[in-house]
Amino acid sequence: MIDKLEAIKKRFEEVSKQIIDPDVISDMKRYIKLNKEYKDLEIIVNTYSKYSNVISNIDSAKEILSKESDLELKEMAKSELELDLIKKDSLEKEIKVLLIPKDPNDSKNAVVEIIAGTGGDEASIFCGDLFRMYNKYIESKKWKVELVDYSEGTSGGFKSILFNVIGEEAYGFLKYEGGVHRVQRVPKTETQGRVHTSASAVIVLPEAEDFDVELKDSEIKKETYCSSGPGGQSVNTTYSAVRLTHLPTGIVAQCQDQKSQIKNHAQALKVLRSRIYELELKKKDEEEGNLRKSMVSSGDRSDKIRTYNYPQGRVTDHRIGLTLYSLNEIIDGDINKIIEELKIADNADKLKDGHE
Repeated sequence: MIDKLEAIKKRFEEVSKQIIDPDVISDMKRYIKLNKEYKDLEIIVNTYSKYSNVISNIDSAKEILSKESDLELKEMAKSELELDLIKKDSLEKEIKVLLIPKDPNDSKNAVVEIIAGTGGDEASIFCGDLFRMYNKYIESKKWKVELVDYSEGTSGGFKSILFNVIGEEAYGFLKYEGGVHRVQRVPKTETQGRVHTSASAVIVLPEAEDFDVELKDSEIKKETYCSSGPGGQSVNTTYSAVRLTHLPTGIVAQCQDQKSQIKNHAQALKVLRSRIYELELKKKDEEEGNLRKSMVSSGDRSDKIRTYNYPQGRVTDHRIGLTLYSLNEIIDGDINKIIEELKIADNADKLKDGHE
């Protein structure tokens, strides 16, 4: 572990010099990549520095205990040694987690789509509930939501809704939300008081940077249409909505939330790029044999990951067997506990894989 940390420290010193080099600064793609590497390495190097200080203190305390005759001084050294040994164990655990290879996409913004599944109107209402839940969570993280496209449900909520999440590590947190979310409750339309089961699928993609995916104008088919804004607003009378089709892959992205066709085109392009980027990542992983079926972050989109049971006030995440009896708080955006538990389980998985 020490050899690995020393190599990281050396690389950090190299990157520190490179990011102030005028040639690097003038190459934006290279600068962004190195700046991200600098931030990631800095966390490890700072923790290693703390660890080195603790090891040094342990050695000093042991020397005092073996050579010093002053009883008071020995007692002080013994107490400090006990505390430093606890710190050492804690820092070693922290370093092991920090040394797990990071998903390079974790630091990116996220593109999130929620699609109502089985359950008719109730599924659309639940889709709206999930969007509100994420909105509240995003607000608590001081991130920003950009609405891209939506199709409203006939009795409220959405048949589908697509939005961007702008914020540091947005994808790194929200990627754990991808999969099928199931709700069990008595729908507003139910007259007999029976509990129904409905579902909505959540898709989370890392937002691709311009340099992650090269898009040629000749490969993109652009269509414009009237936006279907609520309440018959003026947005409906102009061809401001944009639909883009990537001809080589058949991938489609559309945006209708902005009144400006230019803004809608930019947003649709962002989503299109992210969808193509996800496709390229999957191909790369398959070619390199790296497709690890993580129980938390890379399961099939049709996998049922979570159940929200209203009669029992219960939320269960099926991937890690976590059950919380705080449904109202969770549906009101307090999903931090679930995401943190999923992160811990994911890291434990990766540590286990590293030892195999």
